[in-house]
Amino acid sequence: MSEISRENPSQLDRASWPAQYNVHFEKDPDDLWDESRMIVNIGPSHPAMHGALRMVARLNGEIIEKSYCQFGYTHRAKEKLGENRTYHQWVVYSDRLNYCSALINNVAYALSVERLMGVETPARGTWIRMMCSELARIADHLVCIGINAVDLGAFSFFLYGFHQREEAYTLIEKLCGARLTTSYTRIGGLMHDAPDGWEKEVKAWALRTREVIDEMDRLLTGNQIWRKRTEGVAVFNKEQCMDYSYSGPNARAAGVDSDLRRDQPYLFYREVEFDVPVAKNGDVFDRYAIRLEEIRQSLNILVQCAEKIRKGPVWSEDKRVRIPDKEVVFNTMEGLIHHFKYFMTGFQVPAGEAYTCVEGGNGELGMYIVSKGGPMAHRLRIRGPSVWHFQGLTPMCEGVMVADMVAALGSINIIAGELDR
Repeated sequence: MSEISRENPSQLDRASWPAQYNVHFEKDPDDLWDESRMIVNIGPSHPAMHGALRMVARLNGEIIEKSYCQFGYTHRAKEKLGENRTYHQWVVYSDRLNYCSALINNVAYALSVERLMGVETPARGTWIRMMCSELARIADHLVCIGINAVDLGAFSFFLYGFHQREEAYTLIEKLCGARLTTSYTRIGGLMHDAPDGWEKEVKAWALRTREVIDEMDRLLTGNQIWRKRTEGVAVFNKEQCMDYSYSGPNARAAGVDSDLRRDQPYLFYREVEFDVPVAKNGDVFDRYAIRLEEIRQSLNILVQCAEKIRKGPVWSEDKRVRIPDKEVVFNTMEGLIHHFKYFMTGFQVPAGEAYTCVEGGNGELGMYIVSKGGPMAHRLRIRGPSVWHFQGLTPMCEGVMVADMVAALGSINIIAGELDR
């Protein structure tokens, strides 16, 4: 564990905050509506809401006295589709959850189906999955801190990170031909192997990005306007995080020392060294600082992966899940039949249930699958961290200004595709 601290002599004295920033009710009103107050809809159609999210707020001047949040405006029945598509067909739907880090969703889903089937991925395939996950995490964090800065007026900071994110997507594009929604994993392996020299390119990118992250840190972290807009704003303490089932960077910003890569290792995370940054204040600034440090740790993991990975197969030879090579399909009747059956009717998964959780960009991402046998799941449920984090937005924002609500929402990084699934 490495603790994020703010040893800065110019730190804002929180005791000097105006009293209205800490609004308390002797008796919390049962009804939001009050004729003496203004009721406003914040969202769902507003760029500051980061998606089709809605908050109904009762304002006292610019202070949010009471509010409630709604979602469901982009519901796409992902879980139900998982019960009406074959296991192979549903890979593409996993991309559309948290689309800022689609590769992590791919990996989580593949791991859950593989657990049901007892399939193991070869070492090279596992290393590439791990590198993809860390590339996706970095891209996700760069979007979060960059857009959060844009919301508060720091546009240049966003451009630095966006450039590195585009380079990361170029590396991902070399793997699968796609940049955002990748569909790169397969049950038991990957779409295909990484091109020659890809690992070296990733390592070189990671080393360049370290310098950019240091420059971004110098540009914004000590900026007085940024600190005054983020320190002490939208505090969600450790106890509240536990009550609301927070996980990932939002929980670690409040002192919850938990990271599934370290605590419940999967893939090859046991074989690499990295720190888990933890802060203690649980405000907008700490959520920013945690993600900035996590980018550095993910870059370190990428460098280690690039050094440890070796040549070899990327797909299990288990005939239940292995898609035959094109040469076999075109030249043998058995290969053609196997290919046809795989894509038209799917492969058979034994009866049982499995829950696999990974450390997603925003926290614990879990895939729970119940199988009664056959090529489709009987039940598929997704544990998306955005659902839990969005529930905390109301208690986080009551008693703060409307402008600070924008900062709070950007800092917890709600992704509508993961929220409305």
